[in-house]
Amino acid sequence: MTASLSRPVKDRVMIFILITVFLDMVGFGIIIPVLPMLIGEVGQVSLGEAAVLGGWMAAGYSLAQFLSGPLLGNLSDRYGRRPLLLLAIFGLGVDFLLHALAPTIGWLFVGRLLAGVCGASWVIANAFIADITEPEDRGRAYGQMGAAFGLGFIIGPAVGGLLGELGPRVPFYAAAAVSTLNLIYGFFVLPETLGQEHRRAFDWRRSNPFGAFKVFRTYPGVLPLCAVMALFFFFTSVYPAIWPFWGKANFGWSEAMVGFTLAVFGLVMAGFQGFLTGPAVARWGEHKVAMIGLVSAVIAMFGYGLVGSLVVVIALMIVHGPEGFVHPMLTAILSQRVPENAQGELQGGISAITNVAMLLGTVFFAQVFGYFMRQDAPFQSPNVAFILGGIGLVGTGLLMLAVLRAENRSGGQDG
Repeated sequence: MTASLSRPVKDRVMIFILITVFLDMVGFGIIIPVLPMLIGEVGQVSLGEAAVLGGWMAAGYSLAQFLSGPLLGNLSDRYGRRPLLLLAIFGLGVDFLLHALAPTIGWLFVGRLLAGVCGASWVIANAFIADITEPEDRGRAYGQMGAAFGLGFIIGPAVGGLLGELGPRVPFYAAAAVSTLNLIYGFFVLPETLGQEHRRAFDWRRSNPFGAFKVFRTYPGVLPLCAVMALFFFFTSVYPAIWPFWGKANFGWSEAMVGFTLAVFGLVMAGFQGFLTGPAVARWGEHKVAMIGLVSAVIAMFGYGLVGSLVVVIALMIVHGPEGFVHPMLTAILSQRVPENAQGELQGGISAITNVAMLLGTVFFAQVFGYFMRQDAPFQSPNVAFILGGIGLVGTGLLMLAVLRAENRSGGQDG
């Protein structure tokens, strides 16, 4: 059952959740345009070396999310969603200040780790949505949250790129101020959505980040979809791993141009998720919409590996848009297959899978990029990582097709 709150209160919760997810994504995106310059300034390293360091930082971010996601999800099942989400927002503001003041590469790593812990707030945000929506409405709600991610990816990189022209640390002071305002707003307007009757005792075994995977064995029909999600996040982690470095190496992009390209991508993604998710699900069902997203992801990935101009990059971003359907669709399908009092545990398990995949993927693709930028590489090219990612996404799509066919044969969910 959903929380027994009035419709205006549920709408208020949803608005706050979308704002919080949006600001989390701003925080994630704001660092991307300035990361090459910041690492180079602090560590005095080349572009290829900075890419490798950036990959390790992204891996640290994912590792922190992996370790903290299940804990936050299960704590929210015991103590409620509100206190955990507000604490995460507070920590995110502290993280922005750490980045702004970091004197060494080590401090940047510390900042990325804290950002990962606080960024796991999306686990609680997903549980909030499960509390206030009926199962059949969650696909649309998670699509709206995906749109908030996309909008954050418009504002974050754009702000990071423009303010980065004033210095690589300036964007973080602005982000810390915005995060503080969101914390104050949430303190006064955000209600609790998990009633006492739906809470359950906290169990450390459920909070074990590796033990979190057992949620997928406990409930039937979720393990194959988890494999699809893991592969999807592994191969698409090429974007946060190398995008600004790839843009500088291929086209000589400035911080502002990196921010512009990411803002365009975020706008396209938000448009697809915010305006087309509901109609697409109503017409084709969640499984097939996820499949459409995977096909677009394959085309875009190979396209970036072969692209020759900024105009083609922008065109590919439009083709790339439906990829934004994949994550919310898989999340919605999975949320329908576990009981209401295990939604926090489920979201913690999803967090574990996605963050392990991104941890491994960011390290892998950063290393690929750095290797093929070295003087002693068999050949020099900034594009190899995208070609490998495209090959991997083809395999992911084939696995999704196999899942669809298996569920069709057994009278599956939405054909």
